[in-house]
Amino acid sequence: MPEVTPDATAPASDESAYQDRWWRAPDGLRLHARDYAGGAGVARLPVICIHGLTRNAADFEVIAPLIARSGRRVLAVDVRGRGRSERAPDPMTYRPDTYAKDILALMDQAGIARAVFLGTSMGGLITMALSALRLKAIAAVIMNDVGPEVAPEGLARIAAYTGKAVEINSWADAVAYARSVNAVAFPHYEDAQWQAFARRIFTEDEAGVPRLDYDPDISAPIRAAGGKALVPNLWPWFTRMARRRPLLVVRGQTSDLLSPAIAARMKKRARDMELVEVPGIGHAPMLDEPEARAAIFEFLGRVP
Repeated sequence: MPEVTPDATAPASDESAYQDRWWRAPDGLRLHARDYAGGAGVARLPVICIHGLTRNAADFEVIAPLIARSGRRVLAVDVRGRGRSERAPDPMTYRPDTYAKDILALMDQAGIARAVFLGTSMGGLITMALSALRLKAIAAVIMNDVGPEVAPEGLARIAAYTGKAVEINSWADAVAYARSVNAVAFPHYEDAQWQAFARRIFTEDEAGVPRLDYDPDISAPIRAAGGKALVPNLWPWFTRMARRRPLLVVRGQTSDLLSPAIAARMKKRARDMELVEVPGIGHAPMLDEPEARAAIFEFLGRVP
């Protein structure tokens, strides 16, 4: 079995430093994760962070080192086709069940039997898919602004820009694009925050021009499924995952993907589920908000 390959990228004394980790998917793709070493103290279960549809491991660049400092190893993955992970030759593999198998391959190659999962949007869907494949691998779950049912208006908004060509010629253009797509979720952001946001979702090509840091073909399965892709029903997976394991749901107060009604149904189905709302934020919280951070660390404090 291939082993996860490390590549040191920063001095170990830097608390925000991580190592690049590479692993092989079942179909051979070379995939990437940021690996933050846990701080000193009692050994605790690692945390695996999984980003949303068009995002990458950089989404966790604030919360991941904070969790690691508390004593847990953190692996923030680049799902196939995003960030530094390879793009799939078959775009129809851009599906939650394939992504879940990729995560299990990471766990097997890294020698991780159980972990806490932190999933933002699509990352939460992948975590639910994991419960159908290997339930025992999931020790606890933090779901960021997603549930087993999603509001059609939110998915339609995301589908409207995912994989679409955009003309970006400079970092100023990249910042303007980031703002145009996400301003509804972060109405309080100032210029510096939008610049940081753009640096998370764009990379530079060989000419130094910013480009979105994902394969445009990630939208191929969505286009192929048509309207059926817009209202997935994952309640059986959610019920299985939530049974007898700690669960925290973080919801943006103005989210158009995880509605108050869906969150209430989740709470009814999983009575021990904890729910925190981040005021003034839409889909999806960055988890650097005080309310999100406090809830996450209180939750992790009760997990082995």
